[in-house]
Amino acid sequence: MNNLLNAENQGINLFVIEKSAYQAWFSKQDKHNQTWLTNTNYQGDGLALMSDGQGALSQAIFCVADASDYFACGDLIKQLPQGQFLLQAESEHVAAISFGWLVGAYQYDRYITNKSDKIFASLAISNTAGNAEIVESAIKFAQATALTRDLVNTPAADMMPVDIGQAAEELAKQYNGEVKQIIGDDLLEHNYPTIHAVGRASVHTPRLVDLTWGDSKNPQVTLVGKGVCFDSGGLDMKPAAGMRNMKKDMGGAAHVLGLAQLIMAHNLPINLRVLIPAVENAVSSNALRPGDVVTTRKGLTVEIHNTDAEGRLVLCDALAEAENDEPELIIDFATLTGAMRVALGTELAGFFSTNDQVAADITTAGLKNSDPVWRMPLHKPYDDLFKSTIADMTNCPTQPFGGAITAALYLQRFVEKTDWVHFDVMAFNVRHLPGRPLGGEAFGIRAVFDYLEARFK
Repeated sequence: MNNLLNAENQGINLFVIEKSAYQAWFSKQDKHNQTWLTNTNYQGDGLALMSDGQGALSQAIFCVADASDYFACGDLIKQLPQGQFLLQAESEHVAAISFGWLVGAYQYDRYITNKSDKIFASLAISNTAGNAEIVESAIKFAQATALTRDLVNTPAADMMPVDIGQAAEELAKQYNGEVKQIIGDDLLEHNYPTIHAVGRASVHTPRLVDLTWGDSKNPQVTLVGKGVCFDSGGLDMKPAAGMRNMKKDMGGAAHVLGLAQLIMAHNLPINLRVLIPAVENAVSSNALRPGDVVTTRKGLTVEIHNTDAEGRLVLCDALAEAENDEPELIIDFATLTGAMRVALGTELAGFFSTNDQVAADITTAGLKNSDPVWRMPLHKPYDDLFKSTIADMTNCPTQPFGGAITAALYLQRFVEKTDWVHFDVMAFNVRHLPGRPLGGEAFGIRAVFDYLEARFK
């Protein structure tokens, strides 16, 4: 990505302005450019290329509704011809434009035989005070977004628990972190029974991936990511349509690895721990059954009402372990419920929090960097819906209403003392939007990072 964005002072002028400012900009252009724009019927919306009169490209203009939207320029890099362009924009919009420019170049072509040979244009940001840092940070945000997307987009055959562990190992190696893994039956020996119970039916051995980074003297933040590499639903098997995109059910793991990369790349002064329970929810003779009772790491017994409510089972052991360290904050990401998608659609990340100030600050951060998140309620009366006649609780209620809330309430039982944030995300784009192609997507990690940076830096 470094060759697509740089801090230099040369290139074809590219004006990125808001539609409301177009007429003022137009009035300042020379007669040649005004005539060109008028004769080509450009109305101050989208891209226009201008010639110098000799056939060469002299400058370009791109008008958007809101230049502070981090995805407003998300398709621009694919619309411009080859060459280097020098950005002309309001200083407060440079960071947003830079990020949108880079994520617009993303493409997942691992399995494409005849790959595109398109060479993208590059964007120069004038090499003035502060712009070099903006360029560097935009590259880091785009790389973290690409990592999250790549992990989600990879088919389950090539993204099983061992592969998630390898992705964590590579990230730790890059930033001088450390990874430990508890694998297979060792999960029982180390008291992670629900992770083992969900993953034991697969030939792909379940594991807990544990990445640590940073100075132990710094405040600790622990990230937990659901790593269900493929979710058949278990014995309560999903229908074909519901199973089709279940390669994305490890999207929580992808999100915490992307967020971890942002934290490490920016060298935030925190003591970071990342816990990923990685499993495949498969069907075999030893699969977890409806009606079974599992004893969790915390000691609570759980009657299995539905084997397709497995994400909360693997997460609860990891969350119980996360709280053992008494960190400042625990944040988990999971592709947990269809109910959240019903409530908020596929393009808005819902989250729950036990701390009002943390929730407000994350929401504010997301509004500033076009990574919107929406807080949902931890409505405690719904706790009654988990009653079991033979165990401490069930893993899900028998009625389907408020499914995102009840899933969060289940998880909350395993985080008693620590400030906690739980994200229930789609992790997938179901339609193309500027800078956001179909497929894997990162939701909320930029909002959370900006919050963490403001709090701990």
